[in-house]
Amino acid sequence: MSVDPAPRRGWCPGLTRPMPTGDGLLVRLHPVSGRLSAEQVRAAARAAREGGNGLLDVTARGNLQIRGVTAESHGRVVGILAAAGLGDARHDGGPQRLTLDAPLAGADALAVVAAVEAIGREVAGLPAKTLVAVEDAAGGLGPVEADVWVRVAPDAEGRLTSMSPYRARVFSFSSPRPRGEEMRTGRRAVSEGVEDTLFPALQLAIATPAAPLWLAPVPGPAALAVLRTLLQGLAASGARRMRALPEAERDALLDGLPWGDAPPAGTVPPAGLHGRTLLAELPFGRGDAALLDHLAGWSERYGDGHLALTPGRGIALTAQDESSAARLRDEAASAGLIVDPADPRRAVAACPGAPACASGGTPAQGDAPRLAAAFAALARQGATAHVSGCPKGCAHPGPAALTLVGRPDGRYGVVLDGHAGSDPDRVLAFGAVLERLESLRELSSPQAESGLRDAFREPA
Repeated sequence: MSVDPAPRRGWCPGLTRPMPTGDGLLVRLHPVSGRLSAEQVRAAARAAREGGNGLLDVTARGNLQIRGVTAESHGRVVGILAAAGLGDARHDGGPQRLTLDAPLAGADALAVVAAVEAIGREVAGLPAKTLVAVEDAAGGLGPVEADVWVRVAPDAEGRLTSMSPYRARVFSFSSPRPRGEEMRTGRRAVSEGVEDTLFPALQLAIATPAAPLWLAPVPGPAALAVLRTLLQGLAASGARRMRALPEAERDALLDGLPWGDAPPAGTVPPAGLHGRTLLAELPFGRGDAALLDHLAGWSERYGDGHLALTPGRGIALTAQDESSAARLRDEAASAGLIVDPADPRRAVAACPGAPACASGGTPAQGDAPRLAAAFAALARQGATAHVSGCPKGCAHPGPAALTLVGRPDGRYGVVLDGHAGSDPDRVLAFGAVLERLESLRELSSPQAESGLRDAFREPA
């Protein structure tokens, strides 16, 4: 089977359109809500072994990447994964997965995810990186680069509820944006002939260069019809992201819609046990086929045979009872997964780096564990670090207290309180970076910023 990868910029790889990297072709799977059955997890492990180099990544959008695929093995990988129900959802260059939801999101949020995905598949021309973040009070995502936010609104007493009297057709929404009485009641927000599904009230926000603009909560059908109009507007605009829309086009999309106040930020759950659900993170998002086989077995032994990939670059697995949850946590820890919220590896983001990525000037993935150990004192104070093989900063687009940016000569540009694209404060070999962090290992003061400034002041 011949492989015809798409251009690298402005697109996202899938199963049938892999991305060329330093260690071969990269195949990305996009399961909705990150949810996989044990059989699908084993299929991914088999594909990684038989068609790749055995290494896998979980991305910040909860997708799964198989690395080291070759032109000759790509057809076999496609066959294995398509047979497991992990094929691409669309073939027009649009987003294979439109939504991102929190690992502890409730049933209402998951129902909204399914509806939003169905709406998105009906909108032609959506940019490949379009993202709709779906949250509820129990499941927050933190700062994400979404184009639209959808928040499940609590009832009058602050409870999440599925008992809304408003009904929506899941798969077919009419194009016109509802106004006036239609906005308040959700009338004419749907078309006929598709099965009814209950939806709670929803609150939407649209991305702008400054901050999200929030609308008022409205009945679920009306909100989903507005969402469809927003996605159609983005697709028709030619912009790559919602925040890049010209102000006049954005105002036209939002014309006549009721403004609202931003809801309280949802809590982002850390690694560890949350009731019977274990959130376990892969160190720096990297695992292998053997780990996937373990995960599949744990899901059957302790849970219901399913797990979910999470935005924390890990997995969520719900056990049958508290005893099973405790055993699951212990096995995951023994396998090297992060299950302790205080683990210093959680404070460090890292991309694959060289040689896995052709753009990487340094082995970011290999340097990350040593950086995490040296950074532990600062991590205890809430500081974050990012080691990137190049200035693109794929693993962590935002700023960090300490960012190391790989250079072609093998050294790192040191950026304090910035991102990978910022001008470096210093250029140092990795060993010199560790030496400067050594003085902060016993840091007890919360002044992490001043500590880093002192550590990287010249001379050493």
